[in-house]
Amino acid sequence: MTASPDTSPGSEIDLLVPRPLKRDLDALDRLETFLYLIPVIGILPSMWAIYRRQRDNRQLAVCRLSILLAFIWLSTYMSLNIGADVSGSSAIGFRLLFLNGLATSSYFMTSLWLMMLLWQKKSLRLPGFSTLAERTIRQN
Repeated sequence: MTASPDTSPGSEIDLLVPRPLKRDLDALDRLETFLYLIPVIGILPSMWAIYRRQRDNRQLAVCRLSILLAFIWLSTYMSLNIGADVSGSSAIGFRLLFLNGLATSSYFMTSLWLMMLLWQKKSLRLPGFSTLAERTIRQN
């Protein structure tokens, strides 16, 4: 006896069922935006997206914000580390390293908070920082 394929309505392969393209593109865009918001690592795809200019305005704004936050964190991190190394007093060096830890934690928490806002489909604008990112990182 040969088994005949089941032809009931629920037995179709899910890959062959047409799905709305708009919903899949929105999910892919959100996934790309999550990639841009990853702390430290997300700066590379953000810079690539800004360079290529093949994203919509909302994603480019998130890329600019990601680059600005990473640049602010990196400059603060390096400045406080250099200050801690140069300071002659261990108490001042400890305070600068403590501030360095606060700055790093703030950067990571801000990135995670922006990811949470993206997941909730809310606006990803940070007051002051978003406008600064728009003014400093422009497309020509």
